[in-house]
Amino acid sequence: MGVFVFLPLVLPLTAWPIARLAEQHLHPRTATRLLTAVAAVMALCSTVCLALVMVVGTAQLPGNPLPDGWSDPEVRAAVPYDEVVGKAAIPALCAVVATSARALWRHGRVRRRAHRALAGLPGTGVAVLPDEVPYAYALPGGRRDRVVVSTALLDCLEPGERRALFAHERAHLAAGHHRFLLAVRLAALANPFLRPLRTVVAYTAERWADETAARTVGDRRTVATAIGKAALVSRGTPVATLAGLAAPGPVPRRVAALLGPAPVVRTWPPVFTSVGLAAWAAAAGTAVSAMSSANAAVTMFLILRTATPL
Repeated sequence: MGVFVFLPLVLPLTAWPIARLAEQHLHPRTATRLLTAVAAVMALCSTVCLALVMVVGTAQLPGNPLPDGWSDPEVRAAVPYDEVVGKAAIPALCAVVATSARALWRHGRVRRRAHRALAGLPGTGVAVLPDEVPYAYALPGGRRDRVVVSTALLDCLEPGERRALFAHERAHLAAGHHRFLLAVRLAALANPFLRPLRTVVAYTAERWADETAARTVGDRRTVATAIGKAALVSRGTPVATLAGLAAPGPVPRRVAALLGPAPVVRTWPPVFTSVGLAAWAAAAGTAVSAMSSANAAVTMFLILRTATPL
């Protein structure tokens, strides 16, 4: 196993450059998919290695479930043994599991409550609620995906801006942006070094929906105006893992991007550019993280199998 078991815990740092450059130089769809994939893989690898560090570091503590052969000097020499690190990994792993479970529970609870609140309304794709509080968000799941909007927000928008709002929310539902947002949120809880990716994905998912709405409406300025108005009056979405037109974040940058030309769609950025090099660095970091965690897990399995008496 060696020191390689610790690499996945710090390799998310290799994704910081692409997180900084992606929102500026990549198409929002490409940036969202790339950063979410990197965050999910790195979070899984770091969690696996954290669990391995915990098991290895606490192998000689009373009550551990490992076989007696694990204490043999030859076995201990094959793995990094640090009781202090192993003990520290216990609360760290418990915190990852607890916070991730809480985030999933809250996400599911809010969605269930939202669907129950819409139970008496017609089963259309848009639910307009008579509410004095302005808000709009995309609500996936249930019998069908729905756009939820209050009459207070609709009253603040012109007809063309309302079309932009509905196009934006439908884009969130069609692309499943709630899954991206939930994935990066869980990844950031698993490894704090992935928090910059969560922030960027929250922005690029909104930009992705902005561009889709602009193509649907056919007027980028109308979409920009709708976003600006909604941001001034709206309270946002129930949870960060649900997407909405006026989601908190750098709204002025979204408006400025819509007032400019549409971004160029590329599957992967050119290699010999800053964003291209950053993307390859993140890809390399993700690959090394996956190989390190897989190597550590296989090594530990083989050692456990060898040390276990027949």
